[in-house]
Amino acid sequence: MARIKGGLNAKKRHNRVLKLAKGYRGARSKQYRIAKQSVMRALASSYAGRKEKKRQFRQLWIARINAAARINGLSYSRFMYGLKVAGVEINRKMLAEMAVNDAEGFKALAELAKSKVA
Repeated sequence: MARIKGGLNAKKRHNRVLKLAKGYRGARSKQYRIAKQSVMRALASSYAGRKEKKRQFRQLWIARINAAARINGLSYSRFMYGLKVAGVEINRKMLAEMAVNDAEGFKALAELAKSKVA
């Protein structure tokens, strides 16, 4: 049986990596070995970035809720505890949205939380 050389498959693999490295500067987009390292790092960073984005949004929501709660005379932790005791199950994303766009609705929630905590 004839021996099959790996030229075509290697070429495909190289082109796949070089396509991902398109737009990189210098040898990073031209030479396979260097491009492969850059692509591996970029893919790892993009995976980590997707996880980091979730943390950053939660941090932003908490900052917005805290600011609105303090306007209404509560700290963030007492506000959230008051809502929990009152049985209100609204997530932080929606609370932050209310804090920015619906001040009256947020104020009503703050009053509810305040009455349950005190």
